[in-house]
Amino acid sequence: MADTNPALETPSSLNRNDTASVADALNGALADCYALYLKTKNFHWHVSGPHFRDYHLLLDDQAAQILGVTDAIAERVRKTGNVTLRSIGDIARRQTIADNDREFVGAGDMLAELRDDNLKLVDRFRAVKDAAEDAKDNATSGIVDEWTDQAEERAWFLFEASRKG
Repeated sequence: MADTNPALETPSSLNRNDTASVADALNGALADCYALYLKTKNFHWHVSGPHFRDYHLLLDDQAAQILGVTDAIAERVRKTGNVTLRSIGDIARRQTIADNDREFVGAGDMLAELRDDNLKLVDRFRAVKDAAEDAKDNATSGIVDEWTDQAEERAWFLFEASRKG
């Protein structure tokens, strides 16, 4: 996905061929972040039951954290001289996290699905880490560790919140 438009060229000392694979991995993770963000907001808006307030607030906090990562991912792609996502269609073509359009999802199922999706995002971030290290892209390799930690923490919180007391 190397940038071929001179108007979008970005100076970088990294090899363009290597950064293209890093950008591809980053864009895949970015698509999954958007899919996970929207699913988390969907569940935040539609959660119900005896733990409504706790789950409603948890999911809102998690959605905000996910959305906060998106700009950093896209800017990292641009810093390496590549281009990033441009549309909902682009996201849909790249996302691996499935949408959930069901009319009703129980709170326990919501938490379990989001837990599993966050773990899928961890796998995506690990693929970014591998691509970055292969490309000797130290900045991407370093920053993806924080995103991985955040996704692992979200999965942990969702797991703990869903445990039966």
